[in-house]
Amino acid sequence: QVHLVESGGGLVQPGGSLRLSCAASGRVFSIEAMDWYRQAPGKERELVAYITSDGRTNYEDPVKGRFTISRDNAKNMVYLEMASLKPEDTAVYYCHAPKLGVPINDYEFRYLEVWGQGTLVTVSS
Repeated sequence: QVHLVESGGGLVQPGGSLRLSCAASGRVFSIEAMDWYRQAPGKERELVAYITSDGRTNYEDPVKGRFTISRDNAKNMVYLEMASLKPEDTAVYYCHAPKLGVPINDYEFRYLEVWGQGTLVTVSS
């Protein structure tokens, strides 16, 4: 069984910084793109940023210039560095792997879509 586990959330003052981490555990064969979503209270889940397997990145407008996504393929980890945080960044942040390869046998694998359980980020004074 494969899991994504986020960490690093917490309470931070406006203008502060946090670094979220997401680790894939279990029998992982490969991970294509990885992304971070967030869901604020009373709102729908929204994409924050994604990173491809070869390191290309994309950011949604509300976080451009403030957030940085990165990954360590050797460790099956993805990170989200968040700076200049605003109260409107308050949300549960989810790690997501839309195509995570898991081995079926020694020669074959299949793709799964996997979500983490989320980590709460609260930006407040």
